[in-house]
Amino acid sequence: MKNLGEMLLQREAFSEIVMGNTAIVRAMIEAGTRVITSYPGSPTPEIASAIAAIKKEDRPFYFEFSTNEKVATEVAYGAAINGHLSTVFFKSVGLNVASDTFVQLNLMNLTGGMVVVLGDDPGANSSQNEQDNRHFARMSYTPIFEPANPTEVYHFYKAAAALAQQLHIPVILRLTTHVCHAKEKVAFAAWQPAVFDKTPRFDVNNGPYMPLTSLVFPMKRRALQNLSQIASMSEKVGQHHRVNNQNRQKAIITFGLPYLSLLDVLEESGGKPDILKLGMIYPLPVALLEEFLRSHEEVLVLEELDDLIEGEVKRIAFEKQIKVKIHGKTDVESWVGEYTADKVAGILRNLWPEMAAAAPASLAAPLPVPARPAQMCPGCGHRSAFHAIKQALAPADIKVADIGCHTLGFMPPYNMGEMLMCMGASTGIAAGLSLFNDSRRVVCFLGDSTFFHAGIPGIINALFNRHNITLIVMENGTTAMTGHQDHAATGRNFNDLTEKIPVRSVLEGLGIKHIFEVDTYQQQKLTDAVKEAVAVEGFAVVIAKHPCMLKLMREQRRKDGFQARMVSIDKKTCDHQHVCVSNFACPTFILNPDGSVDVNPDLCIGDGSCLQTCPSKAINRPQNREGNKE
Repeated sequence: MKNLGEMLLQREAFSEIVMGNTAIVRAMIEAGTRVITSYPGSPTPEIASAIAAIKKEDRPFYFEFSTNEKVATEVAYGAAINGHLSTVFFKSVGLNVASDTFVQLNLMNLTGGMVVVLGDDPGANSSQNEQDNRHFARMSYTPIFEPANPTEVYHFYKAAAALAQQLHIPVILRLTTHVCHAKEKVAFAAWQPAVFDKTPRFDVNNGPYMPLTSLVFPMKRRALQNLSQIASMSEKVGQHHRVNNQNRQKAIITFGLPYLSLLDVLEESGGKPDILKLGMIYPLPVALLEEFLRSHEEVLVLEELDDLIEGEVKRIAFEKQIKVKIHGKTDVESWVGEYTADKVAGILRNLWPEMAAAAPASLAAPLPVPARPAQMCPGCGHRSAFHAIKQALAPADIKVADIGCHTLGFMPPYNMGEMLMCMGASTGIAAGLSLFNDSRRVVCFLGDSTFFHAGIPGIINALFNRHNITLIVMENGTTAMTGHQDHAATGRNFNDLTEKIPVRSVLEGLGIKHIFEVDTYQQQKLTDAVKEAVAVEGFAVVIAKHPCMLKLMREQRRKDGFQARMVSIDKKTCDHQHVCVSNFACPTFILNPDGSVDVNPDLCIGDGSCLQTCPSKAINRPQNREGNKE
């Protein structure tokens, strides 16, 4: 049986059950994509995982994780104007970081073509918001394909790449969480490696590539002309699909995940509506929509998040003077969350009850599930850090969180972090909170991957403007939250070993004088270091470091001779103060109804960071599963 890497490079046609994030890699290969860049973020990291399954020497393209989404976009852009088909992918809020560059891409002549793969996140499954990035497409005049399943991910990427190469433009392939992670049997075409050479193809005469005042208007006109051309050919390249149920009275316009949810709801329905499923959602196929509207009395526009298509459909109906009743979003809830089958069933039940009458009873309302709050892993160095840092700070001190695993420090019992914005924002926010503030100390947190992604400008600003704040860099040696990708301080990039860029060296290079560095498992030392840092008048940094234990334990388990170990509770010594459960809050500890404490053997990794937290010294040193102390 072929492994994933061999499967993705298979020359002959084949079919396989894959997730959307895997199907797209095969599409990249078949399309002849030459350069691929990214910054990790859910729901797209598995694209890189699939790429990693292909041996470096066998990959028919170059791939890198860049330091952030803006840089990733710029690397892909540079490759595109050098004549290579390129792709950049990242999560929804990554487009915010990349936007300064992204919004100008369509002004340029991208001779090699460029596909921008967006992992949007309706439902905010792994993001701090559920922004609708289709707005960026309108602002930047960039066409969007939106697949509904892995098969369409595969076909739509190839269509997007072909369009990008034909018109020398960027094209967005918008994926959403369910589409990225859905699995389906996909039929892949045969593939033969393209022949590439290393001849630089950049030519300034293909430009202009300088968006200065005198050149902006011709460049913008070119972008608008391209968009108009795409709109006229949209019915062909957009992969639109019409389901004709011979219902001239009621019809639905939809796309992506809502289309699949609609099919689930209508599976047993007797009075199915006609359906127009859009493949390219910007620019829209105006002629096709006009004909569809004219042939029905009522039309429902079913779309997640914002009402962009609804507004365009209503505009078309108004301008073309079409007498049709258009239904769309009716309340706040219709703007919020994923359009899963239960939500679509509710929408139809309210509008056309007869269509949802035969829907499965399970779609009447979401099934109640117990709350499962996110928590840090057993042995996580951040838990030890927050336990120690809390001893150094007063309740009134202001604590600013940032993006990463350490964001979970805001939850009880740590309560470290009272506000959050976006990656790298904590230092700037903390600086503002420190102004006209002589009584409440301000402490902010930053992960080591975020430090390189977006944290350095805020640090420079704090130093430059002499802000009186304390920064705590939570260094765990990886980009842990999104799947343990390497960053600039790890000594390795996606492809090779590389020079480490230590966090401390960067801080020292900036001229920061007050730097404290402590392993988080040394909790008392960390408490003392934080006390000393917050006493500094001006800007001080504490590097609270410990390897990500989830990553470390995975690596240890692969080694020969590995023995699992765990701590235990001395029931005679334990006096039921419950610090291990209530203050340190490691999930391996189980509080029994009688007040006694046990250790969950399936969770405990035997790291021993909890020993120092027990005031009665009732936690025994780690032992292997055979009972031998280590």
